[in-house]
Amino acid sequence: MAKYVDAFVIPVPKRKLDEYRKLARKAGKIWKEHGALSYTECIADDVTKGKLTSYPRSVQLKRNEVVIVAWTVYKSRAHRDRVNAKAMADPRLAGYNANNMPFDPKRFFWGGFRSIVDM
Repeated sequence: MAKYVDAFVIPVPKRKLDEYRKLARKAGKIWKEHGALSYTECIADDVTKGKLTSYPRSVQLKRNEVVIVAWTVYKSRAHRDRVNAKAMADPRLAGYNANNMPFDPKRFFWGGFRSIVDM
């Protein structure tokens, strides 16, 4: 069955990693409760700064930061839109905004993707 994935690449300061992990656990629980099929967050373990492109370059990674790669899986784009609307309106996320996130939201990026191979 084809699925839809939201994927994220996020630079997180090492000193804020515990705070980020707490937020990620909270978000994962909320997204799953509202219907996401799965929610995964991973910390870079084997990435190098490439000459032209790489995960570190993609977020202008600073020396005191780590790269997080995350994804959420849905049934379809329409399902994603419904789940995201419910999750973003969830009162447990009230108070989070660009000014108090445990990462620099100007260097974080995401996108929605249709699966072409799903084994």
